[in-house]
Amino acid sequence: MTSRKSRPLRPEEKTLWRQVQETAQPLHVAKRPNLPKAVKEIMQPPAREPQELQPFHIGERAGEKRPVWSGAVSSGTSAGTPAPRMDAGNFKRMKRGKLLPEARLDLHGMTLSQAHPRLMSFVMNAHSHGHRLVLVITGKGRDKADTGPIPVRKGVLRHQVPQWLQSAPLSQIVLQVSEAHARHGGGGALYVYLRNKR
Repeated sequence: MTSRKSRPLRPEEKTLWRQVQETAQPLHVAKRPNLPKAVKEIMQPPAREPQELQPFHIGERAGEKRPVWSGAVSSGTSAGTPAPRMDAGNFKRMKRGKLLPEARLDLHGMTLSQAHPRLMSFVMNAHSHGHRLVLVITGKGRDKADTGPIPVRKGVLRHQVPQWLQSAPLSQIVLQVSEAHARHGGGGALYVYLRNKR
């Protein structure tokens, strides 16, 4: 389909358009009530002071200062990594692969609709059994030709699982989510550190 260039209006066309404008009447004339000045002042929204924007990190929810997720941001850098929400010593040991997961769940190869209920059930059961550190294997995602009009993200589970872990009801029992050490799966797995069972 070729696009036509718009041409300027001829003088007779401009004259005709002005005549149409002069005879046109609006279909619906909104009648504004004649309100007293005091009421108009109340209805006028107050002028707001401009607010300074607070820094925001990928994975962070509104109103939350430190997100649960402590992996690298989507660009692959760790510039947005927040401070850990768990004990600093255990966090260092976990990141070095020194803490052993007490249970593991392998999700890779599953669809989102299969993986979500399995993850919910696994984390809830692990917490009820008093486990603190569990391993969730998501896989890194397959390299496949993206021939469709809508781009498909590689490793859909890898990106979706941390979101599920930060959402209710799991957010109530998950203290920390972090990329696993290479000996436990590296970029294809996540450590999930759970709160103490009360």
